[in-house]
This record gives sequence, structure tokens and C-alpha cells, in this order.
Amino acid sequence: MVEGIVEFNEWQVIDLRVAQIKKVEDIPGADKLYKLTLDVGKEIGERTICAGIKEYYSKEELVGKKIAVFVNLKPRLMKGIESQGMLLAAVSEDHSEVVLVCPEKNIANGCKIS
Repeated sequence: MVEGIVEFNEWQVIDLRVAQIKKVEDIPGADKLYKLTLDVGKEIGERTICAGIKEYYSKEELVGKKIAVFVNLKPRLMKGIESQGMLLAAVSEDHSEVVLVCPEKNIANGCKIS
């Protein structure tokens, strides 16, 4: 059974975009979080997000990777850093696997995902 049914007009409010990870930094005192600097294209520009993917991806694996990002999520302060969005990932039930949602082919940063 599907919980939390969303009306189509509510779905249309969510702005998902392709972003490229430009920089990955450790956050002092955060053993699960990275600070990611993203290029979300000309319209949106650069964004910073915090993501709890440290145990699943190395910095080297992430730099240059294109990912799906929820860009109009209300910013949230995490470990003193304003996280300006959220990346999308598939997560196994027991959280033993986390896989980033990425475009299958190369496409420009900032393209809308629908």
C-alpha cells in the first residue's frame, strides 16, 4: 500500500535538476556528512548541500559526478552549514546500500527532471 498520496499539482511544485558535483569537503565533527558544492547550471548557479553519503562514496568517486537534486527544498542548517537542497538516492531498507540517482547519459547541468 502506498502511503502519503500526492496530488499531481503538488508534484509539479518540486523542482528536480541535474547538477554536477564540483567540490567535496569533510565537515568537522560530522562522520557521515560531506559538504558538496554543486553546479546547477546558468539559471540556478552554484549550490551547497550537505549529504550523509560519506560511508558509501569517497570524495574521488563524487567529484565530477552528475546527480539529481531537489533544488527548491527549504534550506536547512546542518553542522553550521546551510544546505540548499537535497540529492536523490536509492536506499535499501536496512541502509546497507545507498546509490545516487544519476542521469543515464550526459546532459547539461541545470536541466529539469520530470
